[in-house]
Amino acid sequence: MKIAVIGGTGLIGAQVVENLNAAGHEAVPHSLSTGVDVVSGQAVDRAVEGAGVVVNLTNSPTFDDASLAFFEASMGNLLAAAGDGGVGHFVILSIVGVDKVPELDYYRAKVLQEELLRGGAVPYSIVRATQFMEFMDAVLTWTADKDSVRLPATPIQPIAAKDVAAAVAEVAVGAPLNGIRNIGGPEVFALDDLGRLILSRKGDSRTVVTDPTAGMFAVVKGDVLTDTDARLAHTRYTDWLS
Repeated sequence: MKIAVIGGTGLIGAQVVENLNAAGHEAVPHSLSTGVDVVSGQAVDRAVEGAGVVVNLTNSPTFDDASLAFFEASMGNLLAAAGDGGVGHFVILSIVGVDKVPELDYYRAKVLQEELLRGGAVPYSIVRATQFMEFMDAVLTWTADKDSVRLPATPIQPIAAKDVAAAVAEVAVGAPLNGIRNIGGPEVFALDDLGRLILSRKGDSRTVVTDPTAGMFAVVKGDVLTDTDARLAHTRYTDWLS
């Protein structure tokens, strides 16, 4: 099977391509670095030509309200090319709980991406993942200084990027779900407690201060970023840190 992986050189995309090719498929990575611009539409038709499946893993360069325009343009161009090219399955990667946090511009943009996919003519699958383990260090920098890191106690369920890539590849070669598959890590943490674990493992002496107003995840109410009924990966956070 020929599979066009748009955003196929990024953190998840490169691993999806590797997994698919190892399984005997012809997975072709496309990105700005290969000349494909999903916003302008440049070379999008060429990228999906002859593909039975399109996996779209492109991401907005910003997390503000400009991300809405990114997903509107990119999905419009990709869906049009996929429809014209006779693609039989279109896969995107989204976020667990994405439709429950309208306060975040980026989450609203991902909801728009999902809606555009559902409204298109191509059979589809949406893989919703919990927060990536690889992003946790960045989360800690948002509200840190030389003495402390301020974090809310928001529940999160981190998943390793390699497990996300494996799940996306599995969905890509299956029948279209015409719906959503949720995936998550095996453990749920309060974000402030996870921050303490990370700093301890790194030998970082800074103190984690629980602050319900700190950072992007402060606006998240309840446990909407977790899903213990999802398909759970096996990689535990402490093993990943090791």
